[in-house]
Amino acid sequence: MDKGELAAFLRSRRERLHPEDVGLSSGSRRRTPGLRREEVAVLAHLSAEYYARLEQGRAPRPSAVVLAGIAGALRLTPEESDHLHRLAGTAPTPTGLHSRDVRPSILTLLERLPHTAGIVLSATFEVLAWNDLAAALMEDFSLLVPRDRNLARKTFLNGGQQSEAIYGISDEAAFREGVMTQLRSAQAVYPSDPSVRDLIDDLRSGSAEFAQLWERHDVQTPPPLQKTFRHTPAGPITVNCDSLAITERDQHLVLYTAPAGSRDAENLALLEVIGSEPLVEPRST
Repeated sequence: MDKGELAAFLRSRRERLHPEDVGLSSGSRRRTPGLRREEVAVLAHLSAEYYARLEQGRAPRPSAVVLAGIAGALRLTPEESDHLHRLAGTAPTPTGLHSRDVRPSILTLLERLPHTAGIVLSATFEVLAWNDLAAALMEDFSLLVPRDRNLARKTFLNGGQQSEAIYGISDEAAFREGVMTQLRSAQAVYPSDPSVRDLIDDLRSGSAEFAQLWERHDVQTPPPLQKTFRHTPAGPITVNCDSLAITERDQHLVLYTAPAGSRDAENLALLEVIGSEPLVEPRST
């Protein structure tokens, strides 16, 4: 049970709610942003004293039933509710390292996908595997050490400030928020993994924007994205971005495709030709 993170998360979720969101009157003497602790306690069928101690990091571990009541009172999303349970230590929580080994079948799939750029991301946004078209669309990851293949580092740590979006992507703001929310989940799932802790520490100390996003305690998973890669030899290419979970390894296979017959599909095909010579075979680290 991470009492400090649990307390901070509960406060952040309580303060974002308005009384009318849960059927209460706002009144004229309200000084506290969001709901009062006593109001959450009533909605969750808890004593006000016990809930206050949870937010102060002084309460014993709550049961799954208590957490369910709090999740309902705070109108948590399924992702937020899962995060709440992990922080309280009531959900199965791997205590080892996050996986960086990619299944051979996934590597084979990357090789065989037609007209599709594909990468495999770890739980901490390290690019673990890629195909030729992904290298042409983004960059040749074989030329980078594993630390420099981390997309979280690339997007938040760029000489101390972000001058332009990585790979010229059009959805930089949404991508940054997605990075933050997924890293917060990784922290809850892998509390003893030093690489997760060190990455988050580096981002918080090296990026004021990441530090500000981190303090929001958001864990909502963003919807599927469509994005434009602006800096390619074939010109701007708008692609659909589909992220498929490789659940048992906590990895994601991210696929970039364009509608058949579209101009973007033609540009993607051109990029495949332009980038085919200098690129390497899909690989894993």
